[in-house]
Amino acid sequence: MTMAVKNVIPNYLAGTWDIDPVHSEVSFTVRHMMVSKVRGRFATFSGEIVTGDAVTDSSVTASIDAASVDTGNRQRDADLRSPRFFNVDKNPVWTFRSTGVRVGAGGFVVDGELTINGVTHTVPLALTVNGIGPDTDGGTRAGFSASTTINRNDFGIDINLPLDGGGVVVSDTVQINLEIEAVLRRA
Repeated sequence: MTMAVKNVIPNYLAGTWDIDPVHSEVSFTVRHMMVSKVRGRFATFSGEIVTGDAVTDSSVTASIDAASVDTGNRQRDADLRSPRFFNVDKNPVWTFRSTGVRVGAGGFVVDGELTINGVTHTVPLALTVNGIGPDTDGGTRAGFSASTTINRNDFGIDINLPLDGGGVVVSDTVQINLEIEAVLRRA
């Protein structure tokens, strides 16, 4: 299995990697007013990736500071932090803990438990390994892209704001996108 992974992922290394928040992004997209999309990101997050001898033996844990939400609009961000949406005073940290890695169509899938607003559900992350290689400080970096779609109601964010004539102000489905750069820990 290790040889197959090395053929699929050039320079694959087993080890422990720390997410580099300066070169990573955790973002989301949600439909607004049924006609456009609003994008946002979280400024504060951390995590650890452990790559196993076989890629399917790998794992990831991550946390997000829910109060660090940034959609480019202070009023909207304050509303998102409120009890109407994220309730950050009660649930300041969101977490992800993988439960398995498997080969999926066109790449890998990281299955895991996502906790938002104090509610945990299993979600699959479609994962692409973008590359592994040396950095300018003599270390090793890896790049990953991952995405999933969740229903916000599943996580207790069930505010309904109907529009006259049908539809809602904020859609139920939320696209989550991760662009992650991680640094291999040195022994």
